[in-house]
Amino acid sequence: MEIPDDIFTEPDDVDPDTLANLGPLRRLAGLWEGRRGVDLNPKADGPERREYTERIEMQPIDPQTNGPQLLYGLRYHVHINTPEEDTTFHDQIGYWLWEPATGLVLQTLTIPRGQVAVAAGHAGPDDATLVVEARRGRTDYGICSTTFLELAFRTDAYRLEITFNPDGSWRYVSDTTLAVRGQTAPFLHRDENTLTKIGEPEPNPWQRIVMARGGRPDRQA
Repeated sequence: MEIPDDIFTEPDDVDPDTLANLGPLRRLAGLWEGRRGVDLNPKADGPERREYTERIEMQPIDPQTNGPQLLYGLRYHVHINTPEEDTTFHDQIGYWLWEPATGLVLQTLTIPRGQVAVAAGHAGPDDATLVVEARRGRTDYGICSTTFLELAFRTDAYRLEITFNPDGSWRYVSDTTLAVRGQTAPFLHRDENTLTKIGEPEPNPWQRIVMARGGRPDRQA
């Protein structure tokens, strides 16, 4: 990545309408449901296959700047249950971000077992596939876990591939490479599901203010 000499000055022509500037992420905005998820995870007696239902909410956030870098994005929440039990099977929050100037795509993720990651890839505005990856040990697009997870279920790599379908749905395949204590070979933990839209996104907060003012943007609003 090329860093400009001026790392402080922010762009002054930022469009407040995030939904209009999400590029390949626009098709992720909204509320989604998937009922045919499949999870393959490690157990003491061998791999376990679980089916799950999933709900994802992705709402636009205001444009974000890192000095001259401009990002548009979505805040998301994933909630997953299995048919046979009421307790939450998986919960995850984070952001999807896109940099229009470079095509950089980022996914940040946090799960309530003490693990965070930043995964990265590149895509054009109309691409039908998104791929992001993170690896343990990297200081930019890496993975950070608790001591227990590092010693018992170490995550060495993460890869997520999303495919947008012609009917408006989308499918993902998530591969997480684990080093499980007591096992010599790496374990490929895979999740996959197809999501169908059940609700539209709301405008981001700054855009709502602009709309209420009749389309007159104010960066200081």
